[in-house]
Amino acid sequence: MTSDLNKDWTPTFGTVYTWFAMDKEGRIAVMVNNCWGDLPQSVLNIHNAEPLLDDLNDYIWEESNKYTDYPQDKAGELIVDLYSYWSNKDRYRKKVSIRTVGRIGRWHRYIIDFYCFFENKTMSRRKIAKELTAELKRIKNYSDANFSVNKGYFLYFAVDGYNEGDDYPVGYKGATKIGDYYRYLVPTVYASIEDFPQELWHGIAVSDTLDFTKDRMLDNDKINTYFPRNYRN
Repeated sequence: MTSDLNKDWTPTFGTVYTWFAMDKEGRIAVMVNNCWGDLPQSVLNIHNAEPLLDDLNDYIWEESNKYTDYPQDKAGELIVDLYSYWSNKDRYRKKVSIRTVGRIGRWHRYIIDFYCFFENKTMSRRKIAKELTAELKRIKNYSDANFSVNKGYFLYFAVDGYNEGDDYPVGYKGATKIGDYYRYLVPTVYASIEDFPQELWHGIAVSDTLDFTKDRMLDNDKINTYFPRNYRN
């Protein structure tokens, strides 16, 4: 299998990659680039990097045909840190649109906009956590919450959007741009490299400076500074 990922790859619309990282204390994070987040050169320089990331993804979703020995669930708590304005805005818009279309005719768009404005203003971590908890109970290993609660991974998403300012991480007071990675979910029981098959260890990017328990926002322009190398057995 060939790989579209190489040293010359650049982020582009329409393709989402999930890669994996370790902080200076050995904690593990799942990094979702949401089209625009960069990947470290340490990952891009791996021969056939994309099949390796596919194997890692299959493993964490428990869909692997190669590696089927999964660690025991960590049974931690669900902690939501920063979350996407863009994604949650669309969720509220879809929900109210389904309820109102056909009942209020041509005026429904204005009422939806008004409703969504106040819903977005009152978004809270409690609301997001409640939805994630329900999803975890319903589909378990196919839910984002499973990564932090049972797998012990931190989950980072890249800032999304068609244009600068469409999306931003709610709860972060500093400036951000499309592609910056923000910390979405925080585990209370941490995974380590030992939670992965040894054959996949070299696909995990390593930082000597980051601490995932403290570093909530990662500047996309510094991704190679944060992660200068991959794990070596």
